[in-house]
Amino acid sequence: MSEQKVIEEKRYVHAHGMPTKGKVLMVASSPAVSEQTGWSIGFWAAELTHPLQVFQEAGYEVELASTEGGKIEMDGYSNPTDESGYSAHDVTSLGYMQQEWFNQMLENTPKLTDVNPDDYDAIFLVGGQAPMYTFRGNHDLEKLFAWFYETGKPSAAVCHSTTLLLEAKTSNGELLVKDKTWTGFADAEEEYADQAVGQKIQPYRIEEEARKIEGTTFKVADPFASYAITDGNLVTGQQQNSGRAAALMVVDLLEK
Repeated sequence: MSEQKVIEEKRYVHAHGMPTKGKVLMVASSPAVSEQTGWSIGFWAAELTHPLQVFQEAGYEVELASTEGGKIEMDGYSNPTDESGYSAHDVTSLGYMQQEWFNQMLENTPKLTDVNPDDYDAIFLVGGQAPMYTFRGNHDLEKLFAWFYETGKPSAAVCHSTTLLLEAKTSNGELLVKDKTWTGFADAEEEYADQAVGQKIQPYRIEEEARKIEGTTFKVADPFASYAITDGNLVTGQQQNSGRAAALMVVDLLEK
């Protein structure tokens, strides 16, 4: 068996060898550079690995796509081996980083426009710092996410990936979040992050922008608490500690 074939098979391994129940498409940002800080930015590790573990243990295959395709990179502070020690507690991400198939998956992602949405039962957007630049206003991603949503499939976004919902519209031209209750990275959490590094990190704040939208309800819990909301088939999580909760909600919707 070829090495590539082995990697492909391991990518879709399920807990205890259980049969597959379906496929989930996860979408992360390709690497970018912050216009605020000058940092190289990408996806937040826990927002990929924690949901990935939930889906795999529930018996779902996962494929990871990105905004531009090719290699993707995690935000430095989200890497459990980063010298800052900020995410040293994240043993889930650390465990995945020891798996060759996982590292190969990060090295070679398909571009989101090259995937066939019919192949998947749900979509899950991975957050991080880069989505603030690569998700908002990304019409291809808006179209893809809205397709899942309007098809009735579970459609999830966590943390800064919820920036997509500030502008994403359904096929009738209305905002996808119209009459919806949802969450995303909170102003209080942005303030904490800014204070921690001594400068403004993000070009805008999701909660501040969301509260300007009429006809929608944006809610947040305590800073950095695990908090996720299901409204119909839309699932949103507040920040990096909410990925697992959001993924569990997606699984619940899939199995109803």
